[in-house]
Amino acid sequence: MMNKIIKSSSLVVAILALSFVSLEARKKKSGPVTSPTIHDDGKVTFRIKAPNAKNVSLTGEAGKHGLTRGDDGIWSITVDSVAPGLYGYSFNVDGVSMVDPGNMNLKPGRSPKTSILYIPGDASYDFKDVPHGTVHYHGYHSKLINKVREMHIYTPPGYETSKQDYPLLVLQHGHSDSFASWIAYGKAHWILDNLIASGKAKPMIVLMADGHPIPESYGNGRDPANTEELRRDLMEAALPMVEKLYRVKPGRENRAIVGLSMGGLHSLTIGLNELDDFAWVGAFSAAVPEQDAVKTALANSAKTNEQLNLLWIACGKEDFLLGENKEFIAALKDSGIEHEFMVTEGKHSWPVWRGYLADFLPKIFR
Repeated sequence: MMNKIIKSSSLVVAILALSFVSLEARKKKSGPVTSPTIHDDGKVTFRIKAPNAKNVSLTGEAGKHGLTRGDDGIWSITVDSVAPGLYGYSFNVDGVSMVDPGNMNLKPGRSPKTSILYIPGDASYDFKDVPHGTVHYHGYHSKLINKVREMHIYTPPGYETSKQDYPLLVLQHGHSDSFASWIAYGKAHWILDNLIASGKAKPMIVLMADGHPIPESYGNGRDPANTEELRRDLMEAALPMVEKLYRVKPGRENRAIVGLSMGGLHSLTIGLNELDDFAWVGAFSAAVPEQDAVKTALANSAKTNEQLNLLWIACGKEDFLLGENKEFIAALKDSGIEHEFMVTEGKHSWPVWRGYLADFLPKIFR
């Protein structure tokens, strides 16, 4: 009997010891690395676990910084006094550019490499205490071009409870982006919410389509075949579907198209060739079309001016596309096409384009 008691006691001690070891192992086992951390004093800490890496750095709109390796294999950097804003950044690990694996907020794109740091402030794109619209997702098969397509649709605050019709804006993304970029990174929906709430912009429906109906065009953002396929899908499939599903106000006076970079090429090419459907056309830092692509509009300035309520083009002083934008503006002037051209501070970047959208929206549907 005594031997049984001793054996039982030994078993209990062994179980307790194993439980203690297991508990200690759990304590020592590190959880997932979260990044970035925004501190109360305005500092921001970025982290990534890469125990075998030789060199890790951070690049992007949040600045360029080298990270320091800790004993636990976690590389980190704390950046002082980051101002409120929306920043894109990437990690470079031994020469490989990548997203921050500790951050679920990613910039959509054809080859995603950018994570998003958002520090709320009081900018046009910030989430504010105002009525908010709704962002809808649509996937559809475009029989016209035999492709599965995706798009976002924004409806303004109060759409679900009202019975009125609304004007429609087509808003296009750039070469490396996707149909989701204007929402996830451009915050177009918050810009619209804020401008509508302040009375600076008219309530409107916004269509954001995929600008690469030909996937191979990702290697050439100026591909005329891609622009033409987008035009066909937009005019003959996407817009008719949106008009069927949503309360879109009829008439060209209630249609606008604008885009950034490659999307600027698309908006100028499609808009100036479809003036029976669009009275408002804009472009942000556009990869401008060849004059031959818009020759009809240039050759018939009187009719073009009669049909256009607004042709609005903007580009940054440090933008690598500024030269060709100036050449395009010169062609418009030579042809007698009325337009507005704005040159601002800034490079070929999203902070500039968010500002342009906030400038453009109050000008349309007036």
